[in-house]
Amino acid sequence: MARIVDWEAHIGRRLKLRDLYVFFIVIQSGSLARAAARLRVSQPAVSQLIADLEHVVGARLFDRTSRGVSPTIYGQALLERGRAAFDELKEAMRHIEFLSDPAAGEVKIGCQEAIAAILPPVVEDFCLRYPNIMLGFDEEAVDRFASKLRDRTLDFVLQHLRVPPHGGDPYFDGLHVEVLFNDQLVVAAGAHSKWTRRRKLDLAELADEPWILATPDSWNNRILTQAFRKCGLPLPKMNVRTFSTHLRSSLLGSGRFIATFPRSVVDFYAHRFGLKVLPIELPAEPWPVAMLTLKNRSPSPVARLFMDHLRKSIAHPTRSAANDLAR
Repeated sequence: MARIVDWEAHIGRRLKLRDLYVFFIVIQSGSLARAAARLRVSQPAVSQLIADLEHVVGARLFDRTSRGVSPTIYGQALLERGRAAFDELKEAMRHIEFLSDPAAGEVKIGCQEAIAAILPPVVEDFCLRYPNIMLGFDEEAVDRFASKLRDRTLDFVLQHLRVPPHGGDPYFDGLHVEVLFNDQLVVAAGAHSKWTRRRKLDLAELADEPWILATPDSWNNRILTQAFRKCGLPLPKMNVRTFSTHLRSSLLGSGRFIATFPRSVVDFYAHRFGLKVLPIELPAEPWPVAMLTLKNRSPSPVARLFMDHLRKSIAHPTRSAANDLAR
């Protein structure tokens, strides 16, 4: 590969943003034909543009096979750095829009349903202050939140972490983790349940009750399993399996079911659904609620506005419901 001495002049004269955009589309599509279809141009046009781009950078960017194309080590390097450059340009445009109208824009947030369930007071207050800012919540792809952050399709993520963040965990590679508060797992029942009248309660007494649980690999079930094993008991029979906060809260209102919740959720929904925390001791493991952002990437001005508003709402709640969020 030939060494290019004057990189700035070389890039300025020969490397076009359109070329990088097509390069990204080819990687996403996995083939020149599919990329051409997405771009609504001919395949020879895409092939020529990639060939020209390879000539400019002085290296082969793709390996061609009968099944399509895949980036070489040079292509991967251009993808990582080029995507960051595109991201910075996009943020520059968003910043320009913000400067022209500081109270308008869009914030894209990855957020677990249990956390979203306790955000209404924070969101309502923010929307009253900034009516022209749109908040978009993605609650359906928890397992892909980190990849969506890296792909720049989310501004930040709000998430319960299974364990406190630590070095060496690949999930957090390239991510900045800010713990907002530590939540706690509790056992709850409806106000009409016979168990809510008890001041002392042993977990073994609830073993044969109808339980609402999450999936076996969830943090909730792991902690509950530890508690039952400590009592020499198997995990109780699951009558309903769901992560839905609203469904669990509604079912508990009948007084028939038992369920686990984050304490922040029970506190928030206690009045609406008549939920009460039962006097059950569970293993005291930290359950951080964290805000995840990309390292070395400045959030957009409107994203920073909401992030700062969220921090202040937790640190200095002005409404009873917002106070529940920080418990």
